Amino acid sequence: MLFDTHVHLNAEQFHEDCEEVINRAREAGVQYMVVVGFDRETIPLAIEIAESHDDIYAAVGWHPVDAIDMEQADLDWLEELSSHPKVVALGEMGLDYHWDKSPADVQKEIFRKQIALAKKVNMPIIIHNREATQDIVDLLKEENAGEVGGIMHCYSGSVEIAKECIDMNFYISLGGPVTFKNAKKPKEVAEAIGMEHLLVETDCPFLAPHPNRGTRNEPAYVKLVAEKVAEIKGLSLEEVGQQTTKNSFKLFRLDK
Repeated sequence: MLFDTHVHLNAEQFHEDCEEVINRAREAGVQYMVVVGFDRETIPLAIEIAESHDDIYAAVGWHPVDAIDMEQADLDWLEELSSHPKVVALGEMGLDYHWDKSPADVQKEIFRKQIALAKKVNMPIIIHNREATQDIVDLLKEENAGEVGGIMHCYSGSVEIAKECIDMNFYISLGGPVTFKNAKKPKEVAEAIGMEHLLVETDCPFLAPHPNRGTRNEPAYVKLVAEKVAEIKGLSLEEVGQQTTKNSFKLFRLDK
């Protein structure tokens, strides 16, 4: 039994065959998923997919790349949606310095507002980080984000930073890159961090794991991520699946 904590089944890449993709995930042992909505278009789709499937949930937030587009009405909308029975987290949110659509100061402002909202409604947060690790860690500390905790999504940083995040009540989520031959840091993190702090994800349709790298990722492939974590830690796939699913239930406050 596996829990893919970060999927984008609401992406256009799945518009034609979403149900088939979900069925393949079930066949691969992936029972639970969280569909992440991050703007005005993807949030309603995330809710719709979650409402249509018992074991699929939704997260709603505002992506840092689009921070410049966010208005107060959008923040109010996120607050309203936070009470939906299938919404289990706020996000993805964070900082992304790779793309230059939204200035860093605007990204930080929107990030802070979403953390404040999460604390107001008492929900965990899902963190997007691209080329902004230290600023994210500093901001999480400044805003006392540990009050709600959450997920360091598709973590690619160092063991040392991972431990700082764990100290702030965050889980470390590993995705496809842990299977890449040239990706040393995710493997080091998988080896060094205790299973009680780890989650698995695909971030599909992005970052497909080896040997499917370069193709459309899908939730069934989270099994490949879990298998690599199991290999690194000297555990069985069942043990990794059981513990990461238990961690996910605890984080998302699911009573199963």
